[in-house]
Amino acid sequence: MSQNTNFKLMADYNIWMNTKLYDAAATLSAAELAADKGAFFGSILGTLNHIVVADTVWLQRFARLSHTPLAPHGAEPHAALAGVCQLPSPASLSALLFANLTELRQRRELLDAAISSWIAELSDDDLAQNVQYGNMKGTPQCKPLDSLLLHFFNHQTHHRGQVSTLLFQAGVDIGETDLRALIPDKLN
Repeated sequence: MSQNTNFKLMADYNIWMNTKLYDAAATLSAAELAADKGAFFGSILGTLNHIVVADTVWLQRFARLSHTPLAPHGAEPHAALAGVCQLPSPASLSALLFANLTELRQRRELLDAAISSWIAELSDDDLAQNVQYGNMKGTPQCKPLDSLLLHFFNHQTHHRGQVSTLLFQAGVDIGETDLRALIPDKLN
């Protein structure tokens, strides 16, 4: 079994949960979405923006990977992530990219499609690569791709949990959120 099986599951979970969150958020008014609730990124909209910002930053870093050694800076991006490379790079992790849910959702869906396509193409050799990048402060980093993907998906889950709490506090229950719901049943 390929190491990538679990990352494919996480990409599916990402789409499933983002659809649920955005559907639930769409039941609230623009004022409710933007209201500062004291969360780390303030509001539901602020937290959803942060997830999009972080995903954009990571995907732009990952885009330099090839199916052989790490592609040099400036090399053509991985085809599944080429569209993400055309997006403006966020200036900060708290950047408000979109002030309305409709435009934010469109960007979320673009990112989710890119994530799913890219993850589906990764081989075990790809996952064994190291990723060289500069963090948001410009400090050079070099970390294994498989570990960074764990962080990438965990980060999304962490902040979606915050959004689901904010939605619940606003009277909106998004329902099932457990990854277990997407794990195939192996009963014979």
